[in-house]
Amino acid sequence: MRDRYLRNAQALSEADQGLLASKRALVVGCGGLGGYVIECLARIGVGKLRLVDKDVFEVSNLNRQLFSSEMNLGKPKVLAAQHRVMAINPLIEVEVVFSRFEDTDALALLDTCDVVVDALDNIPSRLRLQQYCKEAEITLVHGAVAGWRGQICVIRPGEDLLNILYGSSTQETGEEKRVGTLSFSPAVVGALEAAEVVKLLLAKPTMMRELLSIDLLHGKFERVKF
Repeated sequence: MRDRYLRNAQALSEADQGLLASKRALVVGCGGLGGYVIECLARIGVGKLRLVDKDVFEVSNLNRQLFSSEMNLGKPKVLAAQHRVMAINPLIEVEVVFSRFEDTDALALLDTCDVVVDALDNIPSRLRLQQYCKEAEITLVHGAVAGWRGQICVIRPGEDLLNILYGSSTQETGEEKRVGTLSFSPAVVGALEAAEVVKLLLAKPTMMRELLSIDLLHGKFERVKF
């Protein structure tokens, strides 16, 4: 176990590593963003992952979704994510829910979780997830991608930052459906989401009422205060 996290040791203390092993993260969405978030959290040593997604892999996922391959087309994304985590570290506790989170008992889903990750692809679902996190008093890490662009923010209970970003939009498909998503966009945003998750779990300083806007075409990262 010590060797597994040897390369973490210069940045994380032994106590930090032990704390991560005791924490549970809920990742809602196991596609483009979710795949990279899950990969990062598994490799850094978050001990418990609860994964939610209703979709199966399609050919159009192959350009950007980490867990997709020719071999698992038509198969549930949550199961591919579970298999990947088990291949990385079989000691991680992985729960999978093959369903839309709206079709579950959402508050029960959030129960015992220390942090929630938004890796969804539509605005109404994101707003509902934010509301459930507010009711459960759990911090939500939001991420979104479209084309060359992406964004992340950390939403503490009661802040309702997604309402400021999206208003009352009922757009059922995300911007990525219109402009596409490139392979590296979810990789960058997913890694940044994972970093915020780890900082939250370790009680380190994280983003506060601000949006990190990412423009990979022009190499620009901009912080926008709410």
